[in-house]
Amino acid sequence: MANRGTVKPSANFNANADAEVLQKAMKGLGTDEDAISKLLIARSNAQRQEIKAAYKTLFGKDLIQDLKGELTGKFETLIVALMTAPITYDVETLHKAIKGAGTDEKPLVEILASRKPQQVKDIIAAYKKEYDHNLEDDVCHDTSGHFQRLLVILLQANRQTGIQQELIESDAQALFKAGEQKFGTDEQTFVTILGNRSNEHLRKVFDAYMKLSGYEMEESIKRETSGHLKSILLAVVKCARSVPAYFADTLYHAMKGAGTDDQTLIRVMVTRSEVDILDIRAEFRRLFACSLHSMIKGDTSGHYRSALLLLCGGDDA
Repeated sequence: MANRGTVKPSANFNANADAEVLQKAMKGLGTDEDAISKLLIARSNAQRQEIKAAYKTLFGKDLIQDLKGELTGKFETLIVALMTAPITYDVETLHKAIKGAGTDEKPLVEILASRKPQQVKDIIAAYKKEYDHNLEDDVCHDTSGHFQRLLVILLQANRQTGIQQELIESDAQALFKAGEQKFGTDEQTFVTILGNRSNEHLRKVFDAYMKLSGYEMEESIKRETSGHLKSILLAVVKCARSVPAYFADTLYHAMKGAGTDDQTLIRVMVTRSEVDILDIRAEFRRLFACSLHSMIKGDTSGHYRSALLLLCGGDDA
């Protein structure tokens, strides 16, 4: 899989030299925030882990603790996220989402709908190692109904592969009967089909569904379901169509209107920076009347904005 990220490994990488630059940026009066973000964003996550190790070896201190001591606010949150290994970041995000006061459904939906089956398996193993808890049990303890059932299906990380030609038509009909054709909605059918079929199979089903019902799958879900179930069904459908388009949509809604959902903005920019941010940018430009760069620029400020724009890369004006 080609890296469609904006963050690439640095070619002339020297972990000790980088650790020294970071220490200088934090030493004495005042902190050089721009030096910190420029350096870290010009290194891959794997290289940042090496810098963290070198920093401890050279100075006998924990780099993340030092960064937390010197930085504040959203900029601090962003830099700490960049310093965290991807799987650890997902695991910590899920734990916080489930274990905080009340459940934060957004990251739960986003991570489980967008990660590949193998990534989900790795997350489950890392969660168990970190918290000595079963992720599925924790999710079940905190959720209910068909929302919970779909989360559990996604946690099995057992999605079918390929296109099952003989099922395309019957899947589309089953979804039509379960929603638009029925008084009330048979949520279980939506959960089972959308949770288990492969993405390429689902794209064919959505086309057949459109021919059959005259509606896009998303339109029917919006009309037939509500609350958290609606959110997760829409996320699964959008990810089946295109993961970069799903994240473009997520970023747009994180910044649209009054106030910014900074948690989502940081989470998506960091977790996709080495994966597909270039594709997300292209989808963003296609879907909305502005570029991702211009929206971030208009919605954020200070060192936080500078760092986000470095992660974004260029402008697609």
